[in-house]
Amino acid sequence: MSVQQAEADPVARVENSRAVRDTVELHIKELISAGHLGEGRLPTERELAEQLGVSRTTVRQVLDRLEHDGLVYRRRGRAGGTFVNRPRVDIDFGYLAGIPAYLRAQGFRPGAHVVSARMVPADETTARALCIAAGTLVYEVVRIRLADEVRISLETARIPVSLAPDLLAHPLDDSIYALLADRYGVIFDKAVERMVAVLADTEQAGLLGIKVGDPLMAIERVAYDAAEQPVEYSNDLFRGDRTRVIAWAHGDVKHGEPKHGEAKAGEAKAGEAKAGR
Repeated sequence: MSVQQAEADPVARVENSRAVRDTVELHIKELISAGHLGEGRLPTERELAEQLGVSRTTVRQVLDRLEHDGLVYRRRGRAGGTFVNRPRVDIDFGYLAGIPAYLRAQGFRPGAHVVSARMVPADETTARALCIAAGTLVYEVVRIRLADEVRISLETARIPVSLAPDLLAHPLDDSIYALLADRYGVIFDKAVERMVAVLADTEQAGLLGIKVGDPLMAIERVAYDAAEQPVEYSNDLFRGDRTRVIAWAHGDVKHGEPKHGEAKAGEAKAGEAKAGR
């Protein structure tokens, strides 16, 4: 069949159009899998069309198909565009490991950005959680956690200075639990965690790269060593669109309303985590 016949043949035109769309789709998928998109924003339709030498209509059709398949999503407005719909990170309350190792086990590339690290006097809430006197010096380390270069959580950890006198002299962009164990012999044995849903305020939204009012999972944590001494008090904010919480509960199924003591015991059991950071 000649080129002129192929151009005149509607079946040939459909097959050629499908082949072009398949090529564009393959290119976009390769762009996503390469992992160089930072926050996951794809080039604009115009940029993709120019790169691939196709029409914006073709690019739009491919993006429509990828959005339908759940691979990307679109956001309107000045900060809008087409973004990679990445899998959520599982936050397992029953898992004992540093977060970097935990993320690697799920196939993510871990990272962290230290927002601030300083010594501060413990306020009443921190002192009560750590069983120390108010005003006792604690380290306050604020970090943004990354998974495949995407910001997934904002963490604020407080650790008694007496446990690690020169902690701030060491890099804090990896697992603090591993650092405390290796250098200071502080072994984290368990943690009690309480979770509540909140909405991002202006500062939190700016640090996590989300919009004000976006949903967050706020987790308050007290971690203990093998001697049942509290060694860390933290407040973590996990992005609701990037993380998923898994909790394990054990015990006999009871019918009817539990007594007050039973309810407290059940809450402690469900909230007790073998978790690391």
